[in-house]
Amino acid sequence: MSTHPTAVAGFGSAADAYERGRPSYPDDAVAYLAAELGLGPAARVLDLAAGTGKLTRLLVEGGAEVVAVEPVAAMRAALEHAVAGVTVLDGTAESIPLTDGSVDAVTVAQAFHWFDAEAAIVEIHRVLRRGGRLGLIWNVMGADAGWLAALRELVHGSRGSVPAYGVSPWRKAFRATPLFTPLRERTFGLVHELDEHGLVDRIASTSYVAALPDADRDRLIRQVRELVRDLPRPLRVPYRTDVFTCRRT
Repeated sequence: MSTHPTAVAGFGSAADAYERGRPSYPDDAVAYLAAELGLGPAARVLDLAAGTGKLTRLLVEGGAEVVAVEPVAAMRAALEHAVAGVTVLDGTAESIPLTDGSVDAVTVAQAFHWFDAEAAIVEIHRVLRRGGRLGLIWNVMGADAGWLAALRELVHGSRGSVPAYGVSPWRKAFRATPLFTPLRERTFGLVHELDEHGLVDRIASTSYVAALPDADRDRLIRQVRELVRDLPRPLRVPYRTDVFTCRRT
């Protein structure tokens, strides 16, 4: 399977902005994920579509042996720079470069909506040991009112039909599969404080923004800067962190 062209173009050109501008995951969400997946020093974990290693480094800090798989070369390079002691492999969710039953758990952070869900579920089932666990996590930026709502409208005008967490058919694939138990869902809160440059990096690291023609992307970034010009600093951006877990049947 090939990686979505917008992911390749966008994340390939914006890996540094992704590392600078994206928030980490809340401590309580990561602790819950680790408990649900049985992570610890004896566990071998696959962090799939690991990006720049935002979740990978937290799994390492928890003591697990971590293998990271990421299809975009620039993201792999950023991950290897940011996280020491992790095996980093080129691969996709639909063709994982690991042997059958070789990991105790699989995590996917901020990425499952990019996958061919049915094919990815089969592959994840294959590499998990009997009774192994799968965890999915997303940070979702709040945009209910005020400047954040205006920011969402501004940025989402460029999205088109690119896959997104809230509109992907991935949930349907999990409801239909006999390979995993039903998903369990928990939600946590997060506030990301950042300056104007950090907000620009956050927006510039959005795949479909990074993949825009230079003139269109530069115009959008100017509009973002204008939107927040007079706001107090630091800018406080609320997120909802959604965590899903299930078990290999």
